[in-house]
Amino acid sequence: MSEQFHNVTVTAKANIFFDGKVVSHTILLADGSRKTLGLIYPGEYKFNVGTSEKMEIIAGSSRVRIGAEGAWQDCLAGSAFDVPAGSFFEISVADGMVEYICSFA
Repeated sequence: MSEQFHNVTVTAKANIFFDGKVVSHTILLADGSRKTLGLIYPGEYKFNVGTSEKMEIIAGSSRVRIGAEGAWQDCLAGSAFDVPAGSFFEISVADGMVEYICSFA
């Protein structure tokens, strides 16, 4: 899990979801790839995805369910999960805050 990104372009305008309970900023890397760095406050949220995504949890704890058939699983700091294109994931944060990096295919 990367702790720093070099030679990036940052989009100043925040991506704000669920009345500010999930907030991220987009970074564009030199190789053309895109990531978001964000915060998730307590609550339960569902995200539909178009392209596949990899979510890396860098701080905090959550529970995650991927797709309609998925079971809830713990997702703690230092762990990651993949979401297939055209699917969705649900994430639940009981308390505190989760920090994440989302990478897009």
